[in-house]
Amino acid sequence: MSPDLHFILFLLLRMAIAAAFVVTASIITERSGPVIGALIATLPVSAGPSYVFLAIDHDAGFIAQGALASLPVNAATIFMCLTYVVLSQRHNLAVSCTSAVAVWIVLASIIRQFDWSLTAGLAANLIAFGLCIPLLAGYRHAKMPLVTRRWYDVPMRAALVATLVAIVVSTSGWVGPRISGIIALYPVVFSSIMLILHPRIGGPPTAAVLANSAWGLLGFGMAIAVMHVAVVQFGSAVGLSLALGTCVTWNLTLWGIGRRAMHKVHNKRRETTDAT
Repeated sequence: MSPDLHFILFLLLRMAIAAAFVVTASIITERSGPVIGALIATLPVSAGPSYVFLAIDHDAGFIAQGALASLPVNAATIFMCLTYVVLSQRHNLAVSCTSAVAVWIVLASIIRQFDWSLTAGLAANLIAFGLCIPLLAGYRHAKMPLVTRRWYDVPMRAALVATLVAIVVSTSGWVGPRISGIIALYPVVFSSIMLILHPRIGGPPTAAVLANSAWGLLGFGMAIAVMHVAVVQFGSAVGLSLALGTCVTWNLTLWGIGRRAMHKVHNKRRETTDAT
């Protein structure tokens, strides 16, 4: 087998694997409601495969540097979510989604101009989430209509993430770790949620999914920081595993806290009903 054919076949396999992750996660998101859907959407179902494939092709130093570039981009993603959530209350998909993506591109372009340290990246996330989480709180609750899947949903999601993986893998050798880290963090899952759900169920319910993702996205940022530190100390395999474990643990904790809060509200309502 020629080297070019080997590269193409291996790239297609990587694209297929990554697409399968995102399609599965997004289908679960549609069926689980805004809260559970948001927790699933903030798992590394898009960036994770990209980083795994980068780790196959590059050493731990490359992955560690990429993570430093990815960390502040996570802050850009929460501003993208805020932009969409606010605009989608009164505007159509074209205005809301285009504006949100434009905000992400502008912020990512600014981030690209600087050499980020771990401390600076963490500070950017703390400031961004400290501003955005309170602003998103009022949009977290909305009635979720029944979603009817259309024939092009799965192919579109698969194409989005497969294209991202293809770009990251095929260009990483010459764009370097910084640009690779930025591209790997493009929010494919959030974009697909906007494109698929907004035309069917409207802006506010779709916005509720993204608004509920804020705390999960904060945990994703911490996972990136963990990945950087662990990759430097223990290598790429351990670093990526610990990052995934951080995401899963954080989101399970959020889910548990949410369930306890719901039980308390339910019990109070029951006590009020019994008393009357």
